[in-house]
Amino acid sequence: MEYFNTLKITIISIFGCIGGGISSLLGGWDLAVQTLVIFMIADYITGLIVAGVFKTSNKTESGKLESKAGWKGLCRKGGTLLIVLIASRMDIVLGSSFIRDAVVIGYIANESLSIVENLGLMGIPIPDPIKNGIDVLISKGEKKE
Repeated sequence: MEYFNTLKITIISIFGCIGGGISSLLGGWDLAVQTLVIFMIADYITGLIVAGVFKTSNKTESGKLESKAGWKGLCRKGGTLLIVLIASRMDIVLGSSFIRDAVVIGYIANESLSIVENLGLMGIPIPDPIKNGIDVLISKGEKKE
């Protein structure tokens, strides 16, 4: 039993170190990055639902779930986080804090649009306050750029 406790603590410690390192590279685990990651997960899940359940995805010819399209989506999410990492490092070099923030806000707006698009493909009406909030995010991202 002692072996399993030691193994559990080791695995948790490894994941904690990896997570801490990644969040440090992204400029910290603040509300902006948390929101971006949550929206990325929501976008991916709603995309899976659109393709798997509703079979109305515009990412594939048939509109159905395909592993290749899912893999491309995950690669895009990784690319998004890579751009955030680059923006964070640029901020450090330039001694500023606005490049990363603008990039994160821009990607949050992009993920929001994609989620709303997915929900629309499911036939869910989108309330005006959500549409207005996305417009505000887009304009905030454009101002910071």
